[in-house]
Amino acid sequence: MLKFEDYLYKRPNLQTEKEIFKQFLTAFSTANSIEAATKAMEELNAFRNKLSTLYNLVYIRASIDTNDEFYQKERDYFDEILPEIQELDTEFYKELVKSTYREALEERFGSQLFQIADFAIKSFSPAVIELMQRENKLTSEYSKLKASAQIEFQGEIYTLAQLEPFEESKDRSVRKQAVEAKFGFFEKNALKFDDLYDQLVKTRHEIATLLGFKNFIELGYLRMQRIDYNAEMVGVFRKQVRESIVPAATKLYKRQAARIGVDSLKFYDEGFEYTSGNAEPKGSPEWIIENGKKMYAELSDETNEFFQYMLDRNLMDLEAKKGKEAGGYCTFIDDYQSPFIFSNFNGTSGDIDVLTHEAGHAFQVYSSRNIGVPEYLWPTSESAEIHSMSMEFFTWPWMENFFKEDVEKYKFSHLASGLKFIPYGVAVDEFQHLVYENPEWTPDERKAAWKKLEEVYLPHRDYDGLSYLEAGGFWQRQGHIYENPFYYIDYTLAQICAFQFWKRDRENHEDAWKDYLNLCKLGGSKPFIGLVKAANLRSPFEEGTVESVIDSIEEWLDSVDDKAL
Repeated sequence: MLKFEDYLYKRPNLQTEKEIFKQFLTAFSTANSIEAATKAMEELNAFRNKLSTLYNLVYIRASIDTNDEFYQKERDYFDEILPEIQELDTEFYKELVKSTYREALEERFGSQLFQIADFAIKSFSPAVIELMQRENKLTSEYSKLKASAQIEFQGEIYTLAQLEPFEESKDRSVRKQAVEAKFGFFEKNALKFDDLYDQLVKTRHEIATLLGFKNFIELGYLRMQRIDYNAEMVGVFRKQVRESIVPAATKLYKRQAARIGVDSLKFYDEGFEYTSGNAEPKGSPEWIIENGKKMYAELSDETNEFFQYMLDRNLMDLEAKKGKEAGGYCTFIDDYQSPFIFSNFNGTSGDIDVLTHEAGHAFQVYSSRNIGVPEYLWPTSESAEIHSMSMEFFTWPWMENFFKEDVEKYKFSHLASGLKFIPYGVAVDEFQHLVYENPEWTPDERKAAWKKLEEVYLPHRDYDGLSYLEAGGFWQRQGHIYENPFYYIDYTLAQICAFQFWKRDRENHEDAWKDYLNLCKLGGSKPFIGLVKAANLRSPFEEGTVESVIDSIEEWLDSVDDKAL
């Protein structure tokens, strides 16, 4: 059995790959039967999977160790060639949508593939390749800048991820110092962060205008494959959040202030939940994995098989270490049919959230890995987040194994934090709409816009005089804003769906799990609203959905005596 470290990487020669691709594409476009067209399509998909495999091996290995010169060079190489690989995909899509056998192919593979193809065609042109290469290079520079953080704190050197446990310290002065140290890094590098984003916004705006769009917003939605909803529907959802969730979240922050015994909740208090200390896993990373194995074995036969597959092949890199990129993600290595989970364990409850959240992504792609259409391996991002966030709730019965006597603390904080997150997630989305509507804004104007949004969506927030944050710099820590524009409302839409699974799981586990399993197997074969319906959930865009979900959550939270935890 091959393990991740044995997975082979060899730099592809782009010219050779293009010639091979042309042969397959010609076979597809000149096919004289549906059988011949299908066979050519399978060959094209295998070709595309190979390039995806090589890219993902580079991406994973470069993010595990940003000091690995070989994989950093390979990452730079892929930053250059990815737009040209996208050009090959677009050429295939152009032939696909005009195929003589379109009707039969659509019947066989579903209409979603053709909608994805249409979106891809509209969002690409060879004329923007150089600009896309620049965009890739700038996003990599942002990742490397954050990974370069070597922050001195209490006589030791820490990365951004390693500093986070101090933000949950029982000692208020330690929390404040940790936040000052963390954002001191951002302030020290403020000009770099400003300049990178300024270049990204202007580059994306130029790409959009060259493709015939007024600004980047419409192109951003096309890139995110938002097939069955639009910016106006998102605007309506944001309004529901302002009306229903902001007041509920503000109430939770007031409860937190009372619970931890402070007159006024400051920003550096937000990560501290209980005077007796936050819920933390009661063992080492190895112990967490052992308990994870037991949990997934008991949850279902499918999750047992999946988690054992991940363990047998070393498909997880979990601990925070120097030189490792910040954050967490799950990706898929096509030719080895392997999901891969990357994270930065740091001794907080977030380690368990990774084990459930990223494993939710990994379980979904594992469940749909044999679907036969590369575009259907993953759903679009807001749908993908349903799998991850819902898995966090389906695993609640096993949380006692990780948190022991603090399990009720964990559950209360987990549910409350899901609710408190939504206004922030929506603020990030609205911020990006404003930024791309006004690409000529200066860095200071962007920060001023963020500050106003904080007043609307996070009215409780008090930075206690921290100058960088008071000036509207908080958003620069959010990698999605730099690297994946418009990928953020997705978490909030998915959270509303995951809350529904939480409620249904409490009422009837078997029915809820059956619908969840079905959703995972569907992969990306339907657009967002289509998948929501298939899972027997209500659309977050539907009037009354947000309110009904929040009512259930508030009722549960109100039933808990959080001061006693």
